[in-house]
Amino acid sequence: MLHLEHSWSWLAVMVGVLLGARPSACRDLSGSRPNILLLMADDFGIGDIGCYGNNSIRTPNIDRLAEDGVMLTQHIAAASVCTPSRAAFLTGRYPLRSGMVSSNGYRVLQWTGVSGGLPTNETTFAKILKDRGYATGLIGKWHLGLNCESSNDHCHHPLNHGFDHFYGMPFSMMGDCIHWELSEKRAGMEHKLNVCFQIMAFAALTLTAGKLTHLTSGSWTPVVWSTIAATLLFVTSYSIGVLIVHADCFLMRNHTITEQPMHFQRTTSLILKEVSSFVQRNKHRPFLLFVSFLHVHTPLITTEKFRGKSAHGLYGDNTEEMDWMVGQILDTLDMEGLTNSTLVYFTSDHGGSLEAQLGKEQYGGWNGIYKGGKGMGGWEGGIRVPGIFRWPGVLQAGRVIHEPTSLMDVFPTVVQLGGGEVPQDRVTDGRDLLPLLLGTAQHSDHEFLLHYCENFLHAARWRQRDGGRLWKVHYMTPLFHPEGAGACYGRGVCPCSGDQVAHHDPPLLFDLSRDPSEAHALTPDTEPSFYHVMDTVARAVEEHRRTLIPVPLQLDTLGNIWRPWLQPCCGQFPLCWCDREGDPR
Repeated sequence: MLHLEHSWSWLAVMVGVLLGARPSACRDLSGSRPNILLLMADDFGIGDIGCYGNNSIRTPNIDRLAEDGVMLTQHIAAASVCTPSRAAFLTGRYPLRSGMVSSNGYRVLQWTGVSGGLPTNETTFAKILKDRGYATGLIGKWHLGLNCESSNDHCHHPLNHGFDHFYGMPFSMMGDCIHWELSEKRAGMEHKLNVCFQIMAFAALTLTAGKLTHLTSGSWTPVVWSTIAATLLFVTSYSIGVLIVHADCFLMRNHTITEQPMHFQRTTSLILKEVSSFVQRNKHRPFLLFVSFLHVHTPLITTEKFRGKSAHGLYGDNTEEMDWMVGQILDTLDMEGLTNSTLVYFTSDHGGSLEAQLGKEQYGGWNGIYKGGKGMGGWEGGIRVPGIFRWPGVLQAGRVIHEPTSLMDVFPTVVQLGGGEVPQDRVTDGRDLLPLLLGTAQHSDHEFLLHYCENFLHAARWRQRDGGRLWKVHYMTPLFHPEGAGACYGRGVCPCSGDQVAHHDPPLLFDLSRDPSEAHALTPDTEPSFYHVMDTVARAVEEHRRTLIPVPLQLDTLGNIWRPWLQPCCGQFPLCWCDREGDPR
């Protein structure tokens, strides 16, 4: 019965659209209750997709989505790194509002066993749609926290944020999961531990020599304790890599750890199997499924079927495997007869990583003509991402929209499509995309968009209503290393503040409608509207700041240091090991 009601509602909407329904169709669509499939890549450069101009990496399935749907060319992430961008995507709010940022360089959650995470008082689109009768699932990467006070309170868990079902990594794929040379934290920790070991060992040897030569008096207690400390530091420095793999690189199904650590060569098949199972279980009721790919984040785990097949090394192989996964998921919809009643969306959480480089090998994405990349709060390459919507029979196939839109817009869009209401007790920064997608509106509802790096405002854009020009103002930009390079090579990621960031007074100004690569900064001498633009954007920034309410920063040190009592473990800590998956083949 639910399935029939779902189908009739959807058909009624299609008839209305085909008969030429105008803006009122948006209200009709909110009652259509389509299935909603959200696909998000990890660290995926906008320049790596065929439909966005790449002709050397094969992405036929993503390209097919664009051919059959609507493609956004100015789709913007709310942050240039994972955790804050995903928080904004789920809540429709700048991450600063929920406290999902830091002020001291901790750009993302650093461990699974930390107390920081998406606060329980934040409302996700999954929570709203679940209350409206949707089956809600998240498969893949989470990276928004897990526990608050114990290893199983699950306060930040996806199931506590509106998802009925979760399968995937509560943390994130990273090079440290396979002890890779490109390390997020292991290499740095090993270096610090080795330095501390050397200092402590030197102290122990000095104290021992003093005692043996009778140059010092007193007990042997300092010698014993310094020797114990040196030994512990030495052992820890050589075992920290193994500890990280077990602490962060595991799979969960709902609240149960199923694989710790992960067996990476079967992860792709396990995820696809889970997607198929979720769709089959819920095909007779409306569902929301968020597939959060582990691709294409380093270390680029790729199955043998795709290794060595692309023209761009391991990154290209990984990209083409993800595209194949997209095709498999779309085929599942086809086989279940759900294609025409499902809104599909594809995006990335932010731009590709330029610094993911070893020698001459590039392991991060390409951001096309856009300057910068992952971790750069203001430059386009870090925040401009693919945005593709497909809904056969409702959205006109092959349309391209050149209006500023945001990942935050998905929140009000899917909430209203699912028959829910956007919360009125808080500021929502996303805007309903349906009028733009349907063609009943010609321009985006975003006049201004702000671009933060941690809690620092790096840039802002203004879509000028009269004249159609798109202005970008940069208040702060990272200093590239080495000088003249296009990224912060050798530093992992560009900083948001400190002496490696330039403060611009007056700010840098670019006209993105004529200079999307941000290659030519405008000045009062070259742009007559310079001061008018600066004043207009400054007023918008001040108005925005008046809407901010101070909240605890979840990614600052207090919420972002590893705590053993918060560490999920499927055995007796620290012997965390289990395999409840078996071989899926």
